[in-house]
Amino acid sequence: MRHALALLLAALAAGLFSGCGDNDPTGPAGTTTEEFDWSGTVAPGDKIEIKNIAGDVRASYTSGSEVVVQAIKTGQDDDPASVTIAVVEHADGVTICAVYPDVPGLDPNECLPGAAGNLSSWQSDVQVEFTLLVPAGVEFVGRVVGGDVEGNNLRSDVFVVAVGGDVDVTTTGIAEATSTFGSVNIAIGRADPGRDLAFRTAHGNVTVRVPSNTNAEVLASTASGIIASEFQLAGTSTMRTGTLGSGGPRLTLSTADGNVSLQKGPAAQP
Repeated sequence: MRHALALLLAALAAGLFSGCGDNDPTGPAGTTTEEFDWSGTVAPGDKIEIKNIAGDVRASYTSGSEVVVQAIKTGQDDDPASVTIAVVEHADGVTICAVYPDVPGLDPNECLPGAAGNLSSWQSDVQVEFTLLVPAGVEFVGRVVGGDVEGNNLRSDVFVVAVGGDVDVTTTGIAEATSTFGSVNIAIGRADPGRDLAFRTAHGNVTVRVPSNTNAEVLASTASGIIASEFQLAGTSTMRTGTLGSGGPRLTLSTADGNVSLQKGPAAQP
């Protein structure tokens, strides 16, 4: 897909409702910073989506009714103002993107929801760190090329795609995460997921904690590590399967280069 190719190129090369920019020349020596802030109402069941090229994304639960997003842009050789923050409202919620200058020879950068749009960068040292507060029931979606994604004590469903970073999420809802060069550490709180969930990486460990009363089928695999489970699974040293509770949707835990661990959390309440 055009979007995926552009993001991969960006990773290799990196070797509106309300918003404001505020240059701060007093950051670390040799750097300049700029801040962006946005807040707004996203209905429960809709999503707040963050798309980033270079920099971490950290989401936490808030008891408030609004989603609050802050982006801190920093750069040394490149001006943080060269990276704009786009806010796109759509039928399923709000998508916010870090949009870098267009790359010659590639399609122009465009912030669109989901896998649509195009985001790429070339030899920019600007980093964008996102922090956001997410109310209960608002789905959090993170798509990041070069950075970690964290979801702390969320009370909603979480879906993350990362290329060059770790994923660490704790939520009372369900979650799904993939990374290419990073570990995946997920704790979910729903005993009946209601859909298949995948937790995958190519280079890193996969650790998943589910309620002790979970109903699901499990497929765990690794090419060069070990598989550990607090639930009873059967199979070989590189692939194990099992039924949790009365069975149900499939939970897939896989890595090519790392370990896999399936852990028991507290029982979920009906």
